[in-house]
Amino acid sequence: MSQSNPPTRMLDSVTGMSRKGLGQGTIGIFGAIVVGFSVCAPAYTLTAAVGPAASEVGHQTPAIFLIGFIPMLLVALGYRALNDAMPDSGTSFTWGTRAFGPWVGWMAGWGLIAATVLVLSNLAGIAVEFLFQVIAEVTGNPEHAALAENVWINIAVCLGFMFVATVISYRGMTSTKIFQYATVIFQFAALVWFIIAMFVGAANPANTEALRPELSWFNPLEIDSFSAFAAGIAVTIFVYWGWDTVLTMGEETKESKGRMSTASKASLILVVIIVMLYVATATATVAFAGLGDGPTGLSNPDIQENVFAALAHPVMGPFAIVLFIAILVSAMASINSTAISPARTLLAMAHYGAVPAGLKAIHPRFKSPHVALLASSIVASVFYAVMRFISEDVLWDTITSLGIMVCFYYGITALSSAWYFRTTAFKQGAGAAFSKVILPGLGGVVLLVVFFQTMFDSFDPSFGSGSEIGGVGLVFILGMTVMLIGVVAMIVYSRINPAFFRGETLRKGDDTQTVTVFEG
Repeated sequence: MSQSNPPTRMLDSVTGMSRKGLGQGTIGIFGAIVVGFSVCAPAYTLTAAVGPAASEVGHQTPAIFLIGFIPMLLVALGYRALNDAMPDSGTSFTWGTRAFGPWVGWMAGWGLIAATVLVLSNLAGIAVEFLFQVIAEVTGNPEHAALAENVWINIAVCLGFMFVATVISYRGMTSTKIFQYATVIFQFAALVWFIIAMFVGAANPANTEALRPELSWFNPLEIDSFSAFAAGIAVTIFVYWGWDTVLTMGEETKESKGRMSTASKASLILVVIIVMLYVATATATVAFAGLGDGPTGLSNPDIQENVFAALAHPVMGPFAIVLFIAILVSAMASINSTAISPARTLLAMAHYGAVPAGLKAIHPRFKSPHVALLASSIVASVFYAVMRFISEDVLWDTITSLGIMVCFYYGITALSSAWYFRTTAFKQGAGAAFSKVILPGLGGVVLLVVFFQTMFDSFDPSFGSGSEIGGVGLVFILGMTVMLIGVVAMIVYSRINPAFFRGETLRKGDDTQTVTVFEG
């Protein structure tokens, strides 16, 4: 009897690209923006990043948030071009492989996965702190907030957050999307309220720490040194990081074909929204809190890794609990949505034979890469537990290390666009040349320069929170260890399953080859 069923996997005969069994057409533009906003998690990222940024660049904190947007915009152009040409859940991994070959592509994928593991652990840590802040507000007992400082309680609650987020993501994109709507609306409203309240409080004569906003705050040329500039950029890269999760859903969005895909439109809209929100928040925070070392001053080392916890009551009074809840749900929602990215990257890597095949399993009912999701969640949980014992400043140190990893894989991805389209873009006109080659290439170079500069500076124990091991800065140890683990894992797996590394499953090429992504 003849079989009429299609094969379970079809490959493009030229490139090797194919789909991976994810749910099709489940996410529209608004849904994609909501998920991307949740990954960026403004309430969470800002409370964790404003302090480290201010410690590096002082009055120019708004400038570094503004200038940090520029390389992200340049990278976004490259992402858009690559996603429109080759929508694939592997994003940086797949595009890096197509542009530069399997070894560079593998490391780009590793950088994305490593960055996400770092941020998942950080998100869970912030969620723990603000859970107990909320409990303290509700009970009227400030001592309850101090429970987050107990290592065992902290780790146990953190693992609970990771478990809940994993269960939600396990059920697929539709479940994830529905979970995000309420949290995004609440988070956005609370942040706007907080920003307005800070500007009002800064104008209050009773606030002796307040500063009057000046145009010089927006001038990056007034930053003292390139090292401070690079460190500030690394922090703001962390703040803007996450929008590319929208593009990992390129195979799942509605109307993913055409002049500009749904995922590409959503990513550009998202970038514009968050840059306006972040610059406004940075300006308002410096104006209200000032740069002193008082109870709310941004030079106070006791509040730098969690600024909004110190500012909530002075700014919002009895409504401080609104901000605490906003940051809590921001972190919770972001844990859930951030898990999308590494799971889909691991799925793509397994699909093309770059990591063990077991990671490419798709849940038959929820259409989610459940094995890859569980693997990334477990690794993030273990990483946080270990780091919590090593460093009391785990949140600050993981943020800086995350910025290093993001600069690395974003830089490779942006350069992938420049190299992949180098032959055809100039034939399509000046617009295509700038948006596909020149500007992404510039953004990629900037980010890789920041990557190397920050790695060099982080060797000094005074970099970041000041934590060290054997006289070497913990940020450097984290960054270098993560990179070396990736290199070793890549070499080992190239011996176990060399097909991918020989270019047999996903081939290096350029835009002169027609890419057809077959259904799998």
